[in-house]
Parts: sequence; structure tokens; C-alpha cells
Amino acid sequence: MSPEMLLYSTQDNPVPEGAVCGLVTASDGVKLRFARWRPENGECRGTVCVFPGRTEKIEKYFETVRDLRRRHFAVAVLDWRGQGGSQRLLSNPMKGHVGHFEEYQRDLEAFLTQAVVPELPGPCFALAHSMGAAILLDHARRGGHAFERLFLVAPMLDLSLLKHDVAARRLARFLSRLGLSRAYVPTRRMKPLHEVHFDGNRLTSDRARFARNLTINMEQPQLDVGPPTIGWVKAAFDLMEELADPATARAIRQPLMMVAAGADRIVSTPSIEHLGTRLIAGAHVVIPGARHELLQERDVFREPLLAAFDAFIPGSAPP
Repeated sequence: MSPEMLLYSTQDNPVPEGAVCGLVTASDGVKLRFARWRPENGECRGTVCVFPGRTEKIEKYFETVRDLRRRHFAVAVLDWRGQGGSQRLLSNPMKGHVGHFEEYQRDLEAFLTQAVVPELPGPCFALAHSMGAAILLDHARRGGHAFERLFLVAPMLDLSLLKHDVAARRLARFLSRLGLSRAYVPTRRMKPLHEVHFDGNRLTSDRARFARNLTINMEQPQLDVGPPTIGWVKAAFDLMEELADPATARAIRQPLMMVAAGADRIVSTPSIEHLGTRLIAGAHVVIPGARHELLQERDVFREPLLAAFDAFIPGSAPP
């Protein structure tokens, strides 16, 4: 069996029982890894599709898979192109790259038509994080109706980690026009995994979950991905500008809930709040004090997130 067809356990993060793992093929030929599960017992309230953020992989969401299955949902998770167990797009597999975020819409279509709709029961809901949430917003903006409802966690509408946002956008576009789109974005030296420490991280305040996710990368480095390319950054800026356009809020008729982290230092919480006030069929909530990776956060933050999910997704109830 090829590596793309496997799921990987660690001591603190075993593969949930009953997993089916495989590959689907996007319309441009890119191979994408997915995994799916039936509910823990015979009762089924539908299917929740989980869409990770940039650099993330299916293994990082095993705990979330268990949470959803205990709520009597079938679950399917996708590795976006260029990360996790999906096909890498450049000769250097550590470069996170796409030329345009529309490419991710091809991933979404292939995942749904080949791995989800023929195999798992409806209704279908989406649970997406960060970059994945931005891709799902783009799907809704384009008129997509694949999901009954969208539950979007810390969607990437703008970035908090850039101090000079306008200058960064201009630079990314200028360097892309010079033919440097496949080069790494200028950044500090990428730390080896053994030099990555909990203290000072921007992602989660949960030490145990941080260590669990780091262990996945250390034991299965082929699933990891490094900094984005200049082309990825340009494409991300292009999408974020489209999502900020007032026409986007008017175009989205899909029922959705956005949950923002009050102490997010990766994406912009004010941008999420701004969009949330303008959506026709959407709402938003902010969890004070939480960091970016809400599904990887301490229970004091994670529990209100799951409570919001239970309140918004029809048929969901705490286990």
C-alpha cells in the first residue's frame, strides 16, 4: 500500500477505529488523500466534512473525528493538495504552493463527488479551519450548495501576523511577476522540529495538544510542509481581497457560523467580526482568550466551540 493510502498513529494519537483511507483525483490530475468514518453506532445524523488549514493533515484531527462520531455523525477529512498525504506540487515537497486558490475548489469537488456523496449519508455539513474555512467561503461565494450548513473556525479573511499588510501584498505580486512565484516567501530560518517549543507559540495554549501535534510531524515528517511560496501568498491575498468585497457578503446565501479566537495572532478576528455583521444567513461568535487553533486548544476554549457547533448543526447533540 502506498504511503498516501495510510493513516499514521502516534502513542497519544491513535487512528480512530473503522477508518477508510484512499485517494481521489482532482480534475487537473492531482492526487488527494482522504479518510472517512461511519458513526460509532448505527444511528446517523448525517455527515460532517472536515477541512484543515494550511500545513495541517488528517492525523491532526483524529480527536475531532471522535468528537463528531460520538455525536452520531459520519465524518470525512481531506488533505488539501500540497500537504499531508496528498500530492505535492513542486520538486521540493516542503514548499507549500498553489498558483491560485481556485485550485482548491477542484480538490473540494473531487473529494465530495468521489469520496463523500457516493459513500456517506446526508445531510452534509462542513467544519473548516483557517485556510480551509476561507476555501469554503469561496465555495459559497461562487454559489456552491454542497453543504446544508458551514461551521467555520478562525477563517482566514486577513492576516494578523503581518505588520505591513499592504506592502506585503504589493511585494508578493511584484515578485510573482518577476517569475519568483515558486520561491519560498522571505522569512526567518525554518526551525528544525527538535528546536520547536511550546513557549511562545501562536497556535494553542494547550501544552499536551501542542506536543501531540509536534510528535506527528516528528514521527511522520513526510506529512509536514514548510513556509508558503511567494505564489501561495499572492494567491491568498487575492482570495482575501475577494472575500472582503462587499459583494461577497451579499452573494453568500448559505447558512453559516463563524467562530473567531479572541487572542488570534495568525488571522484577523476583527475581519471575521466585520464579515459576520454583513452576512445575510450567517452569524459569528468570538471566544475570548483563545488562540488560532481552536480545535487544538484547551478544553476551556474547546468546549464552547463544540457547544456552538451543537447549537448550529441540526441534529447535533453533546455525547
